[in-house]
Amino acid sequence: MGSSLSHSRSAAFRLAWWTLVSAAPALVSGKALALAVDDGFLPHRPRTAALYLVLFALCALAGSWASRQTYPSLAEIVEPLRDRLLGDVVRGTLRRAEAGGVRRNDINAVVVAQLTRQVEVVRDTLAGQLMLVWQFVLTAAAVVVGTAVIAPAAMPLVAVPLLIALGAFAVLAPVTVRWQHRAFQAEETLAQQAVETVRALRDIVATGTHDRAELKMLQAVREHLLVSRKLAAVAAVRRLIVGLGAHSPLLLVVLAAPRLLDRGMTPGDVVGVLSYVLTTLEPAVRLLIQGVGASWLRLSVAAQRLAGAARTPEIPKAPSLPLKPADGSVLMSGVTFAYGPDAAPILDGLELELAHGEQLAVVGPSGVGKSTTADILAGVLVPDKGRITLGGVPLGRIARDDLCRARALLPQNPYVFAGTLRENLCQLAPGTRDDAVDFTVAELGMGPVAQRLGGLDGRVDPSALSSGERQLIALARVHLSFAALVILDEATRHLDAEAEQRVEEAFRRRPGTVVAITHRISLARRADKVLLLDGQRAWIGTHDTLLVDVPLYADLVGIWNTGAVGTGKDGTGDIGDSADERYASADRVSTPDATSDRSPSRPSAD
Repeated sequence: MGSSLSHSRSAAFRLAWWTLVSAAPALVSGKALALAVDDGFLPHRPRTAALYLVLFALCALAGSWASRQTYPSLAEIVEPLRDRLLGDVVRGTLRRAEAGGVRRNDINAVVVAQLTRQVEVVRDTLAGQLMLVWQFVLTAAAVVVGTAVIAPAAMPLVAVPLLIALGAFAVLAPVTVRWQHRAFQAEETLAQQAVETVRALRDIVATGTHDRAELKMLQAVREHLLVSRKLAAVAAVRRLIVGLGAHSPLLLVVLAAPRLLDRGMTPGDVVGVLSYVLTTLEPAVRLLIQGVGASWLRLSVAAQRLAGAARTPEIPKAPSLPLKPADGSVLMSGVTFAYGPDAAPILDGLELELAHGEQLAVVGPSGVGKSTTADILAGVLVPDKGRITLGGVPLGRIARDDLCRARALLPQNPYVFAGTLRENLCQLAPGTRDDAVDFTVAELGMGPVAQRLGGLDGRVDPSALSSGERQLIALARVHLSFAALVILDEATRHLDAEAEQRVEEAFRRRPGTVVAITHRISLARRADKVLLLDGQRAWIGTHDTLLVDVPLYADLVGIWNTGAVGTGKDGTGDIGDSADERYASADRVSTPDATSDRSPSRPSAD
């Protein structure tokens, strides 16, 4: 945040200048009132009193005008800062997500809270800090100087309680910071728990685990309530400190007024000191301790948490002699991977070899490591042991940009952004000719989708697309890319069987190797090779050989075919014929552009 402020030094200087001018009435107020009382009201000269009061009013008007001039300078500081903070948080989140060794996750409620509430906290509180801290410093200085000028004997009565109050506030600040940290954490935990509970409502009701879900939710609510009460108690203590620093000087000056008059002070001097304390010092102390103090603590906590969110991982060193893969052939030798030193390995000594142009289907029960295998193969995750080559080159010897061009990983929930259809399709291959784009659109059967959107230059609204339409756009984007290795992680799960087969055939005609993670037996049956995972070991073969040699694969085929009304030529059937598919048939359509968001309930990819 400090580096962001350095970009607005001229605006900060202008803000300081206008704040200094706006503090002039604080310095003049007590003296003007003292002269109005001593030289005007007491001698019965109302015109003289009015003259001093008019002088004070003119100073107040000048201060108001100066305060107005501070806001443009303030905006020049805080609005660019907000934009930079948002950019830093988004950049850090994306870079951590794409860094090697980091498992891919959806953006969760914590990131949303950081992008919304906490960034706004920083902007709003920083604006208040810049406006009020300078005003407090100048106002307190004006009160002390003004009191010393008109009544030196009264200065200790004002300065000593003020210093004690500031000391007490400094002692209280670490406690407040601690509870403010817990408040942010409780807020994020509550938001996260609420989102997870709402997303899982159907499963919670179906499994009868509402008591456990309710307990976890109430624990988050109770923690949030606890820290809120602690912060309220701290706020009450701050209010007492305000009384010590601002109200006790007023009481002391009133009680000491007879002795001050005996020592040569005039009634006007006493009134002037009371004016300094009551109308100038009290609001400044209250703003510092109750307003600025609390907001500064929130600012520091939010800034620390945003700094963590904006943290970018260390960029891996580029290979000293980078090599480019010759083709899309793949070799995985002795690959082992586990999520932690004490965790059971997801993959243990995996051996896999694919020639350029081959198609591999990766199947297995849910949670056995299919998506993890895709991430490792794409270089998103680094294996604990083993060797992976792409096009005859170890992944570690391929420069990052070359690796991004040589392989494409398409998840089951692809990214489609607001823009034209052409921009979405050509994201991985900028400058692609229209005839090549039209060919891909026809190959994948997404002509109706393109027509509905208004052609290649039509605007895409991701929220208005069905899941199937989003998948088709992402598939076309990968089809147009230069990637020699394409990894599809359930990338056709929202398409019907006819549309899925058309996409599969289009990628088979496209040069390159295809690895498809799937829960559909039809894809496995047509693939050149099948990789079966069960969380402990792996089997590699064709559909026919695995069906004969591996009971687990036969069991999976049997599960997929349960309730089938028809079978394929080889007797193995297709997941499209399963009870699961027939259950969802009312929600399925035969054209890709009309695919519904309501797909059958399936296990997650991992």
